[in-house]
Amino acid sequence: MDIAAFRSSTASDTPPAGLDKALTALWHDARGDWDTAHKLAQAQHDETGAWVHAYLHRVEGDLPNAGYWYRRAGKPASTAPLTAEWEEIATALLG
Repeated sequence: MDIAAFRSSTASDTPPAGLDKALTALWHDARGDWDTAHKLAQAQHDETGAWVHAYLHRVEGDLPNAGYWYRRAGKPASTAPLTAEWEEIATALLG
């Protein structure tokens, strides 16, 4: 799946099959469901989950917590617009 198809899939009521928790979290975030997105990101215990978790705390406005998760992900803290960061992460994870 490419980024355009992933973005378009957010118009559906359910996420596409076969996504990991981090991508499913981004899908829910795009639909405005931060709580579900956050639970999914927390449940993926690797650097990918930490990267999405960092982004979600940035969305929330909790920058100190976001910084912690960026460090756990091994990524620099983003200063890009949130929509650009969502796209960057989703594109990388769809790889």
